[in-house]
Amino acid sequence: MNASVKALVLRETEYKESSRILTVLSDSLGKLTLVAKGAKRRGSRTAAAAQLLTYSEMSISCSRGRWYLNEAATIEIFPGLRNDLRKLTCGSYFAELLETVGDEDSPDPEILRLGLNCLNALSEGSREDRLVKAVFEMRLMCLAGYEPSLDACAVCGDESENNPFFDISGGVLLCGSCAGGDAFRLCDSSLAALRHVTSCQAQRILSFRLSGEALNRFCYVCEQYVTHHLERHFHILDYLNNLE
Repeated sequence: MNASVKALVLRETEYKESSRILTVLSDSLGKLTLVAKGAKRRGSRTAAAAQLLTYSEMSISCSRGRWYLNEAATIEIFPGLRNDLRKLTCGSYFAELLETVGDEDSPDPEILRLGLNCLNALSEGSREDRLVKAVFEMRLMCLAGYEPSLDACAVCGDESENNPFFDISGGVLLCGSCAGGDAFRLCDSSLAALRHVTSCQAQRILSFRLSGEALNRFCYVCEQYVTHHLERHFHILDYLNNLE
């Protein structure tokens, strides 16, 4: 079986002397594991495409249940990530999240597009890195089936937005009267940012700015929401936060 896909490399692992095993997120076949034979050799036709966080058009084939990378042409390498340790680490965190929520044989073009758009914003520096990271985290959770409920207080139905709190474990909005000790206090701007990211059209997810305490609240909520609901500790996130 032969196929042509556009795919983003999420993980690369050394394999034998001259090859690599790649985990990629593709547009039409979902998450795949590919063997890139000879990718480490000088002059290899797949060397450039077999690098972490490279988006390429790939010609692949399946034999005995294993996929192989035959040829590839790079589409985007996100150059702004390559010489900045913090950006590269943040991009690698994106890749780990995409690998966590991606399914084999179950393509999700929206998730791939989100990853590409946020990597591009990170590379170009069009928005603050912390904001891009938080937007990616929360939007990814929505696409993965963990969209929070932010319309009104989940307990009393109050829509006044007076003194809002967010219950991270429940994924719901609470008013000041109903919030328990574990709920995290928001502000008007951080709540507006959450509502924007969870409900706007894909091309508009980064069409806003935050700063100061509102940005801090927004970033905290998004990061905690990911780690809580995916029930996974990301060591690369620890490293990224130490860099911050």
